[in-house]
Amino acid sequence: MRTARALAALSVLAGAAAAPASSWPGEVRGAVAVLEVFNRALPHHVPEAAPPRFALLEDGQVFVGGTRSLSVGRLGSKELKDLERRFAEVRRLPGLAGTITLGPGERRHRIRLFKGGRPLDLTINGDPARAVPERRPLAGLLQDLEQFTHPTLRPYAPESYALSAREGSLRGGCRRWTAASPPIAETVFAPVGIPAAVADGWPTGATPASVCVGNRTYVVTLRPLLPGEQP
Repeated sequence: MRTARALAALSVLAGAAAAPASSWPGEVRGAVAVLEVFNRALPHHVPEAAPPRFALLEDGQVFVGGTRSLSVGRLGSKELKDLERRFAEVRRLPGLAGTITLGPGERRHRIRLFKGGRPLDLTINGDPARAVPERRPLAGLLQDLEQFTHPTLRPYAPESYALSAREGSLRGGCRRWTAASPPIAETVFAPVGIPAAVADGWPTGATPASVCVGNRTYVVTLRPLLPGEQP
């Protein structure tokens, strides 16, 4: 039993070392669709720690994310129905399960659709602009959601963040983690939710920070959480 637990812990630690933030963010209560885009804007960025590029909730709230922050707006009933129709059309495409490839290219997306059937969770590789013909309806949806804008969008102030870390260092010096809780070392194994006040003054989203704890140095990320989202 101890050996199994040790191996499990090592496995989680290895995954955390590869990506400081949780590779797959937690579930979002009341979500219709969530799109994440895993592109590295700068060499030191951690794309998995960026907020969702697009998230739609059942009440019509829509969130649009960039590298570090989120905006929030609200769709009208017709706009909501039009998007739900497109989600339903994508669901009807053959061969949508697990990891799929659109075509050539290094881009990586994850889209989750929660309404209109069983939850659909897809990891998508390839550039949507270079999709093969049978994948173009999905590619078109990804492109439109990735570039989504709406006149009601306003800056969103998250109530909490997902704190995650791995041992490592960045160029330049490191900062001290002064919050009483949680200890940075505990977030290597799994991200921990923290109130927004604790994250005040720290880089957020895909931009990491270097943190010193004793004689160890960690690369730390703070991913903005949507309402009701767990890390």
